[in-house]
Amino acid sequence: MIVLYGIKNCDSVRKARKLLQANNREYLFQDFREKAVDEETIRDWIDKGVTIKELFNTRGTTYRTLKLKDVTLTDEDKIKWLAKENMLIKRPVIVDNNGSIVVSYDENKISSILN
Repeated sequence: MIVLYGIKNCDSVRKARKLLQANNREYLFQDFREKAVDEETIRDWIDKGVTIKELFNTRGTTYRTLKLKDVTLTDEDKIKWLAKENMLIKRPVIVDNNGSIVVSYDENKISSILN
């Protein structure tokens, strides 16, 4: 089953949900606010080819509020921050049955894992 990670009120997540529904695909929605993604899951995504740069949202409010721009973070530090503050994860994250992962809303990439 496809798992869609994000938050309910995110526009990109809403668009991804609509795209999955339009393609008659069943999916499990995991809201970061209701059930946090742990460090093990984040490491699994990275092991499957997702880069830290793809996952780590440097444009969001959480990043600015935590003043992480003023801190030098290693990739290991970023992984720990992503697990500690899931709102730093770019949304949506979509994982299909085969373990393919798409980060951020990209209709072409999402469609490619649906076929």
